[in-house]
Amino acid sequence: MRRFAHAPASENPTSTTESRRSDRDTLARLWPYLWAYKGRVVLALSFMIGAKVANVGVPLLLKNLIDKLAPHPDSAQAMLVVPVGLLVAYGLLRLSTSVFTELRELVFAKATEGAARSISLQVFSHLHALSLRFHLERQTGGMTRDIERGTRAVHSLISYSLYSIVPTLIEVTLVLTLLATKFDMVFAWITLAALVVYITFTVSVTQWRTRFRREMNELDSKAHTRAIDSLLNYETVKYFNNEAFETHRYDEALERLRKAGVRTQQTLSLLNTGQQSIIAIGLIAMLWRATQGVVVGRMTVGDLVMVNAFMIQLYIPLNFLGVIYREIKQALTDLDKMFTLMQRDREVADAPDATPLLIKGAPSVRFDHVEFAYDKARPILHDVSFEIPAGQTVAVVGPSGSGKSTLARLLYRFYDVQGGRITVNGHDIQRLTQDSLRRSIGIVPQDTVLFNDTVAYNIAYGRPESSQEEVIGAAKAAHIHDFISSTPKGYETMVGERGLKLSGGEKQRVAIARTLLKNPPILVFDEATSALDSANERAIQAELSAVAQGKTVLVIAHRLSTIVHAHEILVMEQGRIIERGTHPQLLAVNGRYAQMWRLQQSGAHEA
Repeated sequence: MRRFAHAPASENPTSTTESRRSDRDTLARLWPYLWAYKGRVVLALSFMIGAKVANVGVPLLLKNLIDKLAPHPDSAQAMLVVPVGLLVAYGLLRLSTSVFTELRELVFAKATEGAARSISLQVFSHLHALSLRFHLERQTGGMTRDIERGTRAVHSLISYSLYSIVPTLIEVTLVLTLLATKFDMVFAWITLAALVVYITFTVSVTQWRTRFRREMNELDSKAHTRAIDSLLNYETVKYFNNEAFETHRYDEALERLRKAGVRTQQTLSLLNTGQQSIIAIGLIAMLWRATQGVVVGRMTVGDLVMVNAFMIQLYIPLNFLGVIYREIKQALTDLDKMFTLMQRDREVADAPDATPLLIKGAPSVRFDHVEFAYDKARPILHDVSFEIPAGQTVAVVGPSGSGKSTLARLLYRFYDVQGGRITVNGHDIQRLTQDSLRRSIGIVPQDTVLFNDTVAYNIAYGRPESSQEEVIGAAKAAHIHDFISSTPKGYETMVGERGLKLSGGEKQRVAIARTLLKNPPILVFDEATSALDSANERAIQAELSAVAQGKTVLVIAHRLSTIVHAHEILVMEQGRIIERGTHPQLLAVNGRYAQMWRLQQSGAHEA
């Protein structure tokens, strides 16, 4: 068992083994979601420019005021200018900066939230459109973490780029222009050189650090996956006393995450130290040049104050450029992962010319020389052909692994056949829209999973627009109404995660009730009464038989006693139909079905 504790976790479907788009491609994918609010985008940019113009105006105001004060510091005019000019103008400019900034965020908030909502909704819809194979292979914890980070990345990307990077670039442009026009070009070259070195250092080091961040995120997703998987299988953990084993596995994942976190922090410290060194050198060079200008009379004290104020205003946002750039890169990585999910191929997709299934009454269903394999190396169905005439019931029996449940999955188009075809009323289901096909089919699966909601919600899920009376009627038909009524909260009783607060029989009866509520023309019962006791099974079997009247029914059964009245019984073995006929005909043949019948009858008598 210890050997398995060190086995690597299976690859997440959204892992970085898939090709990653460039940052430009990711931004190009994001842009249409924002441009849907183009009016707000343009208005927000206008407010942003206004905020930066006001911000750059503050040092210019200080320079003029100080220069006016310098020649006559004791004059009445100076006493008037200081309290009135300085306080009013400075206050207005500062207020303008804040007002424009808040207006920008207020105007753009709807675009940000709208884009995040649109992307999240599209990912959610796409995940539901993906095939059953994807959902059987996925790791829920890691995938949900990727979606959560991707949604958050939309906010981070917009916030850091629109509220930090773009404003800083505007301010740098304005400051460089002012320094070059009001003084000699040396000031502009010093500022520009410092910026180039700073940005080059920041980008190169951050690019180098990205792999450590990506590794940390991968380890975080794996640790989260292990925790979620363990908690979802709480009962299994308890059955085998493996609490310590699960804790150890989780601790191993956390330890790898801790080491990755330490490496990330070490490289961050290196980045911050280098940035501060470049900023300090640039600031010293600028002030030295300005001080020299004041000494020789080429510049005034006001000019020195202005240069110093400009440098402070520039370097304060630049001081966070490393963090901002890192967060933008991380946001792009997270957003790319979510876009990668959106680009997962839909294994089962509607044909371009797919038409809706339009039927009145019970249709006929036909499997015509069907071949299928989940894995090409291990075929499941071999040349399977049979027909369910309209309004009749066909039952399929056979040992586990013979391909019985696969028939239901193929009919529902969880997978597409690899040979032959399946038709409903003569229409190839691959030429029909999935939505119309699935609306015509109701399935009671062998393994029932419920939503962590009320009993009423889970029954009404068969037809969400149904009334409370219809929900109760379906519950009565499924023989679960009395149980629900006996609980303190009745139909508002919560069923727990995956319905674990209910017994297996109670879950199955809820599943039967919601399928009865859906009332489709085609019914599939996949071991629909396998979790019920004999008394309830007989009662529900009678109800199912009554409901099946006038419908086309496929029954996948283990207990042969539940399908003796089927119009035709198919016996499957190793993916092939080896016998077919009615119950009396198959007993008369005295073949595989008769053998299974005798075994079950002898078991029932012994019980």
